[in-house]
Amino acid sequence: MSAERSFEELQREVEEIVTRLERGDVAVDEAIGLFRRGEELYAACVERLQGAELRVEELTPGDPRT
Repeated sequence: MSAERSFEELQREVEEIVTRLERGDVAVDEAIGLFRRGEELYAACVERLQGAELRVEELTPGDPRT
């Protein structure tokens, strides 16, 4: 998985995989491979979002109500 790919590119690939799997016109072995790739992409997306959340928290001052 390339660290250079944007979140949006990863998300687009996940969406393409989901579309192919939902169509149901892929062989079982290919579907398994697509599913595994989708899981990898999903994990990469979650990691990116968590990293972004941490950066936002670092840049955001504490809650003014406390």
